[in-house]
Amino acid sequence: MTPLDCFHCGEPADGEPPITLELDGHKRFFCCQGCKAVCETIHSEGLTGFYQLRTENAVTPRQLTDSELDRLRELDHPLVQQAFVSPVKGGQEAQILIGGITCAACIWLLENHMKKQPGVLSFSVNHTTQRARLTWAQDKAALSDLLVAIHELGYTARPYQPDAVEDQLKAENRSMLIRLAVAGIGTFQSMMLAFPLYFEVGPDLSPWFITFFRWFGLLVATPVVFYSAAPFFRNALRDIRTRHLTMDVPVAIAIGLAYLASTWVTVMGGEEVYFESVSMFTFFLLLGRYIEVQARYRAGLTGNALAGFHPTVATRVNGEETEVIPAHQVQPGDVVRIRPGETLPVDGVILQGQSTLNESALTGEYLPETRLPGDTVHAGSVNGENPLDVQVEKSGAQTRLSGILRILDRVQSEKPPVARMADRIAGKFVGRVLILAPVVWLGWWLAGADNAFDITLSVLVVTCPCALSLATPTAITSATVKLRRLGFLPTRGHALETMNTIDTVIFDKTGTLTRGELSLIETTVTGTRDKNTCLRLAAGLEQHSEHPIARVFHNRPAVAINDVQNHLGGGLSGELDGQSFFIGHQDFVAQRVSAPAPESESRSGMEIWLASESEWLASFRLDDQPREDAAQAVKTLQEAGIRTLLLSGDRSGHVREIAELLGIDEAIGQASPEQKLEVLKKLKAEGHQVMMVGDGLNDLPSMAGAGISVAMGTAADLTQLKADAVLLNGQLMQLAAALDTSRQTRKVIRQNMIWALGYNLCALPLAAAGLVPPWAAAIGMSLSSLIVVMNALRLGTRTGAQNRTRKPELGAPVTP
Repeated sequence: MTPLDCFHCGEPADGEPPITLELDGHKRFFCCQGCKAVCETIHSEGLTGFYQLRTENAVTPRQLTDSELDRLRELDHPLVQQAFVSPVKGGQEAQILIGGITCAACIWLLENHMKKQPGVLSFSVNHTTQRARLTWAQDKAALSDLLVAIHELGYTARPYQPDAVEDQLKAENRSMLIRLAVAGIGTFQSMMLAFPLYFEVGPDLSPWFITFFRWFGLLVATPVVFYSAAPFFRNALRDIRTRHLTMDVPVAIAIGLAYLASTWVTVMGGEEVYFESVSMFTFFLLLGRYIEVQARYRAGLTGNALAGFHPTVATRVNGEETEVIPAHQVQPGDVVRIRPGETLPVDGVILQGQSTLNESALTGEYLPETRLPGDTVHAGSVNGENPLDVQVEKSGAQTRLSGILRILDRVQSEKPPVARMADRIAGKFVGRVLILAPVVWLGWWLAGADNAFDITLSVLVVTCPCALSLATPTAITSATVKLRRLGFLPTRGHALETMNTIDTVIFDKTGTLTRGELSLIETTVTGTRDKNTCLRLAAGLEQHSEHPIARVFHNRPAVAINDVQNHLGGGLSGELDGQSFFIGHQDFVAQRVSAPAPESESRSGMEIWLASESEWLASFRLDDQPREDAAQAVKTLQEAGIRTLLLSGDRSGHVREIAELLGIDEAIGQASPEQKLEVLKKLKAEGHQVMMVGDGLNDLPSMAGAGISVAMGTAADLTQLKADAVLLNGQLMQLAAALDTSRQTRKVIRQNMIWALGYNLCALPLAAAGLVPPWAAAIGMSLSSLIVVMNALRLGTRTGAQNRTRKPELGAPVTP
């Protein structure tokens, strides 16, 4: 850190005059008054150890605006606190999501700073989840005051509200982990007992010891069958009742019959028991399903997945007064007030107020739209900088947002062809196994064989669908682990199988091919001031605004401008050293500058101007830029024979330009969610297998209608919840790697299926002929399963270099 770097955050401290503070005999430089104030707070509380402990620079603090403070004050309302505050001994407890944590020193600073706040009973932060547990005495401090204290250090804080889906996933994850542990312990214990029984290891292996080992094996296998394998039995019972057989039926039959046969032999006497096979089969199946559930849970389903789109409360206007009510109590005809930064809970018409709305959840348009009295607005839109009074037309399930979710649910209720085919195979397999076993027993019984039961048991074990059932889940599990390392997380079991058939990839634009946010593309100086000065002047004006355009200039070096005023729909004005400065649209600035406006070229994106009273100083071009690897990803897919298409709801005219820039085959703009779904249906009717890659909530119906849907890691949690896969790191190149892995996975699944079926076809006649004793059948079944698992594990050992040795055949060829 140089002397001209901010002592607190590390940003350039080049303000004029310089901002300094004497600390422990040293002059420290700061980039802004906010960093200086935070440093003074840390020093006054005796927490200067933060600067010695930290491994990363702290975030630059930003002063809260009036509207942000108002939103924090609303958290003190009892109705709002019902959703995330619970009473505990001595006070109240809330889960808080902290933003801006960079290292362990941040946690140390936060915890020590908060413990000094009045009313705080305890405060602890989890570094992994960045969630804090706050316990405080409500009669001594308001929750909003404590959250403001966190913001004063430069961090952000908001209530953390896990939704029902996340709670369900947590419970499922915990339950499966316990079942897996029980099955694993049972497998290891029963295998240790199986070797002495099979091979008569040890000179003192008397019949008493054999009987003891069998009863001990029964004791070990019983909790595995009745607890760990319980989901298989429940699902099988459901399938039998509905007369729709799936793979859970043969799994349950294999486990159940092997356990019952072994129990019979243990109690009544006989040749062999198969407790180790029961435990091992259950363990491997549970392992595959557990990793699948874990992948879904880790795929981004943390945080309040629905809160951003479904507010829990609304502010209803009654004459001159307002009241906070639950959102579900809002009725058509009511008037609700939407403050800056709030999400609309209803569809309606603006009665009073003028503001900009971010409607990306519904239209995909990344630029906010100006809305005036009389305009129609929809639930899910985020209000900009001014309050709005909206008369409710539709609420609850009648809103457009709810309509999108209904389309999603309807499309997802349709089973994919792969699932239907698997069900048909499972049904036929189960039927043949159930017919074959009694036929073999009857034949040998009529022939007078004493070992008819043992022969039948051998047939049952040989035809146990261990390898057949493990063929698909173990390969998918291995491939899923590999893809997790790449940052591509399948969240549905059918994703990898279905990706192999993909011949068309459809991209959303905003947040998918592009970054999804405005950025400064070009600065053109038109006056007497240099570029850096113009940027600092612009930042000094824009830091007083919450508009998305203003955020482009936040966290940049700024000069302190006084008397800043926000001119709605135009721009900002302020004074520095007795001179007025303006920033905004060209028409707004032209009305306040005596000099004629410079000529401007027609370019993409948005252009804003900076000027003083006497001259035009600079123009700034803002736009949403493509991701760095977007062009290369599109090229890689096209070289693999995959058709690419851009499908966007963007109305800015940017769609065609982005498509040409990235080399995409086709582009369709101004598409509503319903129109996107129609495009998907048309492509599917033409025989194409489609992957949809999207980011916003408006992509959900079309994503659900595609063969495979992929959500970007920066997507809304709700989008990730419904997607078949999540691209966590946002690297589009991993799509090609995922498709190649899918092809390898299908090859491994095919090898496993051929081996499993071949083994059964070869071993079945031998077992039915009485040539395979039950213990050999059990060993053969175990070895068959082991071969399938080891073959599947090869998927995780392939490196990127190996995958690039030849051109990947990522999908079916595109028909002309």
